[in-house]
Amino acid sequence: MANTKKVEDKQERKQLKRDARKKAAPKGPRTGARGSNKASVKKLARGQSKR
Repeated sequence: MANTKKVEDKQERKQLKRDARKKAAPKGPRTGARGSNKASVKKLARGQSKR
């Protein structure tokens, strides 16, 4: 993406970034599900408590 650190005006900075995104090569398809790296939460036992 374009380096917009030195651009002070917010609208101009947004436009530069937008143009850079449009010019960039498209990203490839995902290899795995989006949430695959998330730690899965273990489901608690429903109903009567264990102890």
